[in-house]
Amino acid sequence: MTASRYAELARVTRGGFIESRHLGSVVVLDPTGAVRLAAGVPDEPVLLRSTLKPVQALACLAAASADGDPAGTGAASLSDALRYGPALAIAAGSHTGDDRHVDLVRELLATASLTDEALGCPVDWPEDEPTRERLIRAGAQRERVRMNCSGKHAAMLVACVARSWPTQGYLDPAHPLQQHIADTVTRLAGTPVGPVTVDGCGAPLLGLPLTGLARTFQALVLAPQGSPEAQVADAMRAHPEYVGGWHGHPNTDLMRARPGVLAKGGAEGVLGVATPDGHAVAVKVIDGSPRATTVIALAALDAAGVPVDGADTLRQVPVLGGGEPIGVVTAAIDWTTPRSTQRTD
Repeated sequence: MTASRYAELARVTRGGFIESRHLGSVVVLDPTGAVRLAAGVPDEPVLLRSTLKPVQALACLAAASADGDPAGTGAASLSDALRYGPALAIAAGSHTGDDRHVDLVRELLATASLTDEALGCPVDWPEDEPTRERLIRAGAQRERVRMNCSGKHAAMLVACVARSWPTQGYLDPAHPLQQHIADTVTRLAGTPVGPVTVDGCGAPLLGLPLTGLARTFQALVLAPQGSPEAQVADAMRAHPEYVGGWHGHPNTDLMRARPGVLAKGGAEGVLGVATPDGHAVAVKVIDGSPRATTVIALAALDAAGVPVDGADTLRQVPVLGGGEPIGVVTAAIDWTTPRSTQRTD
């Protein structure tokens, strides 16, 4: 795929000079599921990275809740643990590894009588800078529980214990849990997953076209109240600090700025956003930079006539020179597909 197939989505200006341009694809669905706006190649499969975590969390919750607890094995209490708002939010999030995140992940593991050692994600330093500096000064080492995906992995392990599935090998694509996750993604996206590879945390990494990704976010915000889908969306929106962090995290900041909006980004420039009325946006920046994805998503919603007031500070990213603002990253979307009333499925 050549770069000429993609649309310009954002520009980086420094001192009035256009220094860089971000190319990629973006699609906006209206509440009926029709494509409202599109640019680039929105039907090309992309690797979803952590943007898929809300659907993985949904699959874990549904798996843990599937059969109740007729034999008194404790499965009901495990599904209740996953339903707890902050725990479900951290399962769907990419936390920054501060102590509150770590405590919650460990509490979730403890409900299944597991410890950090059961986590299959790699060791890492926390992304939260003050926490990382404090731990390094104290002589601490990298830990699995500090890795930003540990909440997702804890939820996967809890679901396995609740269903009496083996916790060993829970990251194998052939494992019952991973098959259940793939089936859940296919159901919400309305299209089969593919390609399938391995994410940075070691979990199976699924691909979808951006149109399919947008459908999954739309399905979460439009789900009936009380359904597992709605529980995931409600938990993320009620506890955005567990989806990202307490300060300086774009997903958290967007959900705080626009209450009711659902947002989750991933590595390599992927982002999904949905509004309470069912508009949904999916973004992929092909150079892999995430710095403009929130800017692009907000511009796309604005272009589709969706109010984005309250998020003005997120509509551009400052470019610094000598520590002072000297330019900005702004959206500059080259809409390559006209407004459409055709459904995408």
